[in-house]
Amino acid sequence: MTACTTAPSTDAATATAAAAADWQHPLVPQRADPHIGLHGSRYWFTASVPSYDAIELRSAAHIGGLATAPPSVVWRKHESGPASWHVWAPELHHIDGQWVIYFAASERDDIWKLRMHVLTNAHADPLQGEWIERGRIATPIDSFALDATSFAHRGVRYLLWAQKDPAIAGNTNLYIARLANAWTLASAPVLLSSPELPWECEGFLVNEGPAVWQRGERLVIAYSASATDHRYCMGLLWADAGADPLDASAWHKSPQPVFASANGQYGPGHNSFTTTPDGITDLLVYHARNYRELQGSPLSDPNRHTRVQAFEAGPDGLPRFGEPVADGPYTLNQHLPTRRRP
Repeated sequence: MTACTTAPSTDAATATAAAAADWQHPLVPQRADPHIGLHGSRYWFTASVPSYDAIELRSAAHIGGLATAPPSVVWRKHESGPASWHVWAPELHHIDGQWVIYFAASERDDIWKLRMHVLTNAHADPLQGEWIERGRIATPIDSFALDATSFAHRGVRYLLWAQKDPAIAGNTNLYIARLANAWTLASAPVLLSSPELPWECEGFLVNEGPAVWQRGERLVIAYSASATDHRYCMGLLWADAGADPLDASAWHKSPQPVFASANGQYGPGHNSFTTTPDGITDLLVYHARNYRELQGSPLSDPNRHTRVQAFEAGPDGLPRFGEPVADGPYTLNQHLPTRRRP
């Protein structure tokens, strides 16, 4: 008699695949504007929480561990005045020997008076010590501003951010300036990009969420554009590594979006970058929803989920993100780039 074999059930097969995966998609549900940094041997994660009222950090030795790492609230909004409403898009950096959190927040009595704020902590562990409020980042125009991020290039530290200029049609533009310290500009802001192409102007005229990727002969800024629903997408700015980042003419813009809705993922964007622990494989960190139709304002819908996937550089030295991957187990070995970064 021939023995009969029974194929594993769909649930069992899914469980087996999940156990073998490096992480799941989505990685962290209901966390928009995600920022993941690899500091030493640990990943640190922060993002906008659905209630928009606090900043939390979580840490793990590997990307998949962030999904179950306990979040720790390190700061909460004020009851009134500056930083009392709409706490958005925190980022954790380590600058000049201290931890720095950039975030945007508005005021309870003026909820669209959004400005950039800074916290610092001198302790070796950002979950310990005291977070000190450094207040607002002062810019020449006192207007709607958000999404501050920082990077060092050739020994000089810069700030990138999005801001509204009342003299320019549209919602937000991208600016860069040199920093004197983590929260003080040392040069006049330079306008790098305004929403002008059709894919940047869907629903709202927006350039926001800048993130820096530096490899070889390219200095690259990924950014997000258009309304925060299914039309949200990503573009690129790039300059030669030897150029002056404050020279607006040195920067080029992608004519088409480089990352957009696909495979059941809608509105991918507001990204950050990290790598595998060995530093070999680049990882794109972003948020997206897994459905298109929304009820009410996109900002009131909490289901922008954090996702992470590998990418590579093309022959021109620019990142090639491909498409958002579908929900489910994500095994890095199946998505490793064919080209390794130098």
